[in-house]
Amino acid sequence: MYLDSFITSALLILIATSIAVTLFKYLHLGSVLGLLVAGIIVGPYSPGPIVTQHVEDVRHFTELGVVLLLFLIGIEMKPSRLWAMRRDVFGMGSLQILLSGLAIGIYFLSYQQRWEVAMLIGMTFALSSTAFVLQLLQERGEIASKQGTTAFSVLLMQDMAIVPLLAIVPLMSVSSSMAGAVPRWEQLIMLISGITLLIVVGRYVIPFTLNLLAKQRNKEGFLLVVILAVIFSAWAMHLAGASMALGAFIMGVALSGCRYRHQIQASIEPFKGILMGLFFVAVGMSIDFRSLALEIALFAQHTVVIISLKILILFLLVMAFGYSRNIATKVSLLLAQGGEFGFVLFGSAKALQVIDDTTFIHAIGIISVSMLLTPVMVHLATWLTRNLSEHNEDAGKGFEDSIDNTPNRKVIIGGYGRVGHAVGVLLHSSGVPFIAFDTDPKLVKQGQDDGFSVYYGDIGNLDLLNTVHAEHAMLVILTIDHGPTAERAVSHIRNSFPTVPVIARARDLTAVARLMEAGATHAYPEAVESSLRLGGLALQIINIPQDNVDLLMQGVRSDNYKLVEPLETKSEG
Repeated sequence: MYLDSFITSALLILIATSIAVTLFKYLHLGSVLGLLVAGIIVGPYSPGPIVTQHVEDVRHFTELGVVLLLFLIGIEMKPSRLWAMRRDVFGMGSLQILLSGLAIGIYFLSYQQRWEVAMLIGMTFALSSTAFVLQLLQERGEIASKQGTTAFSVLLMQDMAIVPLLAIVPLMSVSSSMAGAVPRWEQLIMLISGITLLIVVGRYVIPFTLNLLAKQRNKEGFLLVVILAVIFSAWAMHLAGASMALGAFIMGVALSGCRYRHQIQASIEPFKGILMGLFFVAVGMSIDFRSLALEIALFAQHTVVIISLKILILFLLVMAFGYSRNIATKVSLLLAQGGEFGFVLFGSAKALQVIDDTTFIHAIGIISVSMLLTPVMVHLATWLTRNLSEHNEDAGKGFEDSIDNTPNRKVIIGGYGRVGHAVGVLLHSSGVPFIAFDTDPKLVKQGQDDGFSVYYGDIGNLDLLNTVHAEHAMLVILTIDHGPTAERAVSHIRNSFPTVPVIARARDLTAVARLMEAGATHAYPEAVESSLRLGGLALQIINIPQDNVDLLMQGVRSDNYKLVEPLETKSEG
C-alpha cells in the first residue's frame, strides 16, 4: 500500500523510528541501528506499508545531515589540532584507501570484464561511512578518544578522495563524449579557489556578519546566516567537484576560532539530529532484499570478503603507525563498513554505464548491510579489547588541550557583566578552569581580551548546555540579570543534569523564590544582600559589637531573609 499523504507518511516514520530506536537503545545496540531497521520496515522493498518509492531523492536530501555533521566536527577541530593529525590523515588515510582499494579490486577481477572497473569498485568500497562512524562515536562519547581521532583522520582523507574518484568515473564511460569533459588542471584550479573562498568567508565575512546580528539581538538572522554558511560551503565544494561534506568541514574549521562557535553549534545541532536520523532511515529504505535474495550466496560472499579485507588491512596499518592492539582492533572494526559516498559513486557509474544494474544493486546492498552490521562489530571490538587484548592506558584518552570540547571538570558562568567578570577573576586566581557565555558581543570581546574563555551564547539554550558538556561541570553560576532566561537555564540544568549544582543571582526575594522553585541550589538576592551590607556597616559605625552584627546577619540569612522581607510579602504569606 502506497501512502500518498505526507502527514500519514511522516506519522508512520515517527512511529517506526520511535519503537525501533527505543528497542535498540534498550538492547544497548545504539539508535543508529534502530533507525536503519525502521527504514527497512517502511521502505519500498518491505512487505509492510510504503512511505515513498523515491528513496534516492530522499537520501540525497537527507545527506544534508552528513554536511551538518561534518560542519560541527570542523568547528571543534582547530587548525593547530588538524595540523597535528597530518601524519594520520595523509599517511594512514592514503595508505588505507590504496591498499584496501587494491585488495578489493583484485578480488572483483573475477567478476568484472574490465580491470579498471574492478579497481574503481575496490576504491569505492575502501571508503567508510563518515556519518555512521561519527554518529556512533558521539553516542558513545568517544569522539575525542584515541580510536575516535584515529578513525576521523582516516575518514577525512577518504572524503578528500571523493574528488579524484568522481573525476575517474566519466573517463571509464562507454560514451566518449562524456569522458574528460572538464580538464584536470581546471578542476584543480576550481578546487583550490573554492577552498580559498571558504577560508576567507569563514574567517572574516561570517564572523563580521554574526557580530552585527548579535549586537542587534537578532536571533533569527543569526540562525539563518549560520545555515547559509553551511549550505554555501557545501554548494561551493560541490561546484568545484568535491564532496559537499568536505566543504562544510572546511567552513567549520575556518569558524573554529570564532567567539560565536558555541552558539553556532547549539543552533545547528537540532537540524543535524533530525536530518541524520532521516539519513539512516533512507539508507535502510535502500536495501532491496528481494533482488539480493536472487543471488544471496554471492551477495553474502561479497559482503564478508569486503569487510574482512578492510578489517585486516586497517588493523595492520594502525599497528604499523605505532598504535596499540586495542586501538587497532577498535578502529578496524569501526571502519569496516561501506560509505555513503559509495551511493554517489556507484550511482554515477551506473548512469554512465560503467557498471550494470546487477552490480549496482549488489553494491548498494553491500554498503547498506555493512552499515547495519557496524554497531554489532563495535560491540565486538569492545568485548575483544576488554577480554582478549592487553590493558592499554591510552585507549580512552583524547587530546589534552581540548578543554572546551571534552568533558573536563570546569565551572560554567552564565553572563559576563560586572558580576560574571568578578566571579571569573576569582576563579582564575584560584586556579579553577571556567567557561563563560554572554549575549553581548562587547562583553564577550572584553572577556577574550582579558585572556579568558568567554564566548557568545544563550545560557538558557539547552543545546548550548549540551554542546559544552554541562553534565560534567563542577558548578554552574548564573549572573545574568534577566529573570526568565535564568529560570529557563535553571530548569534545563535541573531536568537534564540533576547532579550539577547551580548558584544563581537574583534581583530580590521574589526572584529568589522563582529560581529556587525552578531548581537552583542557591540563589543570591543582590538587592537584599546590598541592603544587609549597608545595614551591617551602619551598625558597626554606631558602635554595635562586631559579634552581634555577625550573629544578626547570619540569622537573617539562615531564616531565608524573613526578617527583611517587604511588608506586602509578609501580609500575603
